[in-house]
Amino acid sequence: MQSMFQRAVLAAALALAAPAGTAAAALPAVESFFSRASISAVQLSPDGRYAAFRINNGTERDGLAVVNLESNAVNGVARFSDVDIGHFQWVNNQRLVFDTVDRNQAPGAVHYAPGMYAANRDGSDLRQLVERATYARDTTGTNIRNRVLPYNTYLLPQEGAQNSDSVYVRRANFNEVRNEVKSFDLLRLNTVTGAVETLARPGDVQDWLLDQDGVPRLAVTEAAGQSVLHYLDPAQNSWRQLAGFATYGLTTGAFHPLGFGANGKLYVTAQAGADKRSLRTYDLAKTELDKEALIELADYDFSGSLVYSNGRMLGVELLSDARGMTWLDPAMAKVQQAVDALLPDTANLLRPPRYPQSPWVLVSAFSDKQPVIYMVYNTETKVLNKLGGEHPAIDPGQMAQQDLHRVKARDGMAIPTWLTLPKGSEKQAKPQLPMVVLVHGGPFVRGEEWGWDAQAQFLASRGYAVLQPEFRGSTGFGARHFQAGWKQWGLAMQDDVADATRWAVAQGYADPKRICIAGASYGGYATLMGLVNDPQLYRCGVSWAGVTDLAMLAGQDNRFISDMGDSYRQFGMPVMVGDPVKDAARFNATSPLRQAARITRPVLLAHGSADRRVPIAQAKAFFNAVKAGNPGAELVIYDDEGHGWSLPQTQFDFWTRVEAFLERYIGPAAAR
Repeated sequence: MQSMFQRAVLAAALALAAPAGTAAAALPAVESFFSRASISAVQLSPDGRYAAFRINNGTERDGLAVVNLESNAVNGVARFSDVDIGHFQWVNNQRLVFDTVDRNQAPGAVHYAPGMYAANRDGSDLRQLVERATYARDTTGTNIRNRVLPYNTYLLPQEGAQNSDSVYVRRANFNEVRNEVKSFDLLRLNTVTGAVETLARPGDVQDWLLDQDGVPRLAVTEAAGQSVLHYLDPAQNSWRQLAGFATYGLTTGAFHPLGFGANGKLYVTAQAGADKRSLRTYDLAKTELDKEALIELADYDFSGSLVYSNGRMLGVELLSDARGMTWLDPAMAKVQQAVDALLPDTANLLRPPRYPQSPWVLVSAFSDKQPVIYMVYNTETKVLNKLGGEHPAIDPGQMAQQDLHRVKARDGMAIPTWLTLPKGSEKQAKPQLPMVVLVHGGPFVRGEEWGWDAQAQFLASRGYAVLQPEFRGSTGFGARHFQAGWKQWGLAMQDDVADATRWAVAQGYADPKRICIAGASYGGYATLMGLVNDPQLYRCGVSWAGVTDLAMLAGQDNRFISDMGDSYRQFGMPVMVGDPVKDAARFNATSPLRQAARITRPVLLAHGSADRRVPIAQAKAFFNAVKAGNPGAELVIYDDEGHGWSLPQTQFDFWTRVEAFLERYIGPAAAR
């Protein structure tokens, strides 16, 4: 028999679900891939008796709800008619705090801040804590009569002690042009009374870290391209400096703090003389790294989060090819084994309660074919109960298989490359499929991980192989791989994409006459440079929010419109991308705008009019330059959208256009 909670989730998902009689025969609709999640961000209460989550029924705003895991009774905590629930967290077992976001407005049309509210888990005692209006006022004051803080106050995305009515929040201090945050104050906010206390800070703090008991213990300041770590020593109750290193690039001895442990230990990630970052402990008394790594991976930098319960670090959630759990606690290791035995076809991420008084453990299960499903596992009865899925309209039986390959570039460097093949074709030795090379943005980020990817799965559902290379400069694969991409826009980074494409052809996965390159932001840039450098390899290109002029990106004084911080532009860009003066010749040779006459393949361009990372001027200038000699060039402008698409209707329209564009040039009916 279905639980009351399961029925509630199913009812909320009806608008997204496909008709049972037609799901197997028809192609999944574009809306199935790019609609908002039905439920998301599930979090257990500190005692583990309740689970809170965002919920959306496909037409209304995202609301906040709580389910009693013992009775299955569901309570609505908050839902507004004009905004959606954004981030939220438990204050204690009774109360939640949350901010808002308007997911029905594109960034350029949003004129309100997130605000902040708190309510009890049954929806009672709802209180506004932070203003949403961003009109000019003294941002260091408060609305005394109502005890409402100014709009520049935000949730600290870390769990506090969860044993009182208070949480920690950040108050942003802006630079003189009000474009970027100069520093953050840390405040202790009572979510019932609205009373607030400002904590002392050791300079212009950019980030704060709470310890295992939810007490502020570490602060990171940044100035002139240097980051400094400060520790609030409980013995002296005063700040002392731990270490300092360059904010951008690679610095010998640098480490990144993750969380605190017992006995004066700080958990950090560090290279410690190796190529890959590992998880280590840092001795706060001796101010030095321990020599032995706790966790290190052969092929990946350590990247993950610590899992605490009752003040102890039980294990970590880490990322290799996929996300997974490594447990230091034997009891949780046994729970993991039991859950994995019940769910053998998915990766299963476990989260115990912070201060458990119940047998429930939260499970997030997913695979390359299965979007995230939330469940709870009862450690006493050994039973799994399903709460709901993020995208219930997706049928895993219709989804494609995703695999990771290591492709050798022309200089011998191994390029991790993801390949997604349409359902059924993975069984063929050489399917020679039409292929889309999907280049990730950033570019100095990791592009992909094993799991359900809406873009790749949508393209695969239309019959395309999808290739996603982690070209040099991508992070997560070691320092050499990362640093090899510095100042290589349009050069070795671009060669890696081409070499991965040729590998897919040589292996028989791709039809060499039906390959299209596509991507957003840096991926859009790489799309256009692919059409410049390798027109014989790519039949067409799709670039959205793409960079077209490196000099404009790096050199123009656009502080009033750009969301790239001055610090990155001053200290990061010259090292990793280049200097607009010293590297002017290279910028000219590797900017699509300057090479537009060489692009003759069909290209679909799309851009948001409110893009503050890559201003719309870049797209317009490039389109005007390319269209004279390229009748296959198209430009679509989405009003008020920013750097990427935030509105579902934009996603639906854009990917419908992409589907038609690909069909025209590399689809089954396209001329070879």
